[in-house]
Amino acid sequence: MGCYAIGDIQGCFRELQTLLRQINYRPGRDRLWFTGDLVNRGPQSLETLRFVAGLGDHAVTVLGNHDLHLLAAAHEPRNIKRKDTLHAILDAPDRDELLDWLRRRPLLHHDPESGYTMVHAGLPPQWDLDAAARCAHEVEAVLSSPGFGSYLDHMYGDLPEIWREDLAGRDRLRFITNCFTRLRYCDADGRLALPYKGSPGSQPKGIYPWFELADRRSRDQKIVFGHWSTLGERSDKGIFPLDTGCLWGGQLTALRLDGEPRWHRLPCHGARKPGKN
Repeated sequence: MGCYAIGDIQGCFRELQTLLRQINYRPGRDRLWFTGDLVNRGPQSLETLRFVAGLGDHAVTVLGNHDLHLLAAAHEPRNIKRKDTLHAILDAPDRDELLDWLRRRPLLHHDPESGYTMVHAGLPPQWDLDAAARCAHEVEAVLSSPGFGSYLDHMYGDLPEIWREDLAGRDRLRFITNCFTRLRYCDADGRLALPYKGSPGSQPKGIYPWFELADRRSRDQKIVFGHWSTLGERSDKGIFPLDTGCLWGGQLTALRLDGEPRWHRLPCHGARKPGKN
């Protein structure tokens, strides 16, 4: 049985199917990990969501910021943005089943056998694996509860910037959500620098990729993540970035996790271009 982690799809369903053929994916035998952002901006979000949900126990996906945005848009239509491509899901006859499945996905997945941990975006330096798992469970419990709409109403925002164990309520849930689904950069003290989204080298002095902080407590982990399409290939120990910009004309990437890591990359035409509406 093979196990492959696949980067952000964002509705690029045809490219996903081509990549699965390229890696000789065997349905019912191989296991797939998805780094989140299954949907939005690409042309086939509904098909992507149906496919991944239909894989059942043969796949695991963590929630990304676009997946949470879909849930927020379904909860409150005023959250829909001009560039979103979510209407096919929101108008689908199986909408409720798909959204219920999606909101019950984890924010973090750890496999003790292989040692890999998967998140969508990153981990703040203050969290080791145990702390990250506990924090993930807090948000997962709220999302899977009948009162999840209140969480979605207060999910957006950049504050608070830094972790404190005594954070509570909406601030605590928002900080946790931002780490798992939006994080790219931190300052030297571990404050989230969410406004900065470009490739390394484009950020101001004193701002660093989250995985470069020397005192990061998750440095002993092997972390698979997506979200950062401009990050580029990295050789950092224990860091496996998988969002290689399929949506923007880059590549769709799969990493084989069983045995020695093996990369598979599919060149993509790009469903969108920077600045394209």
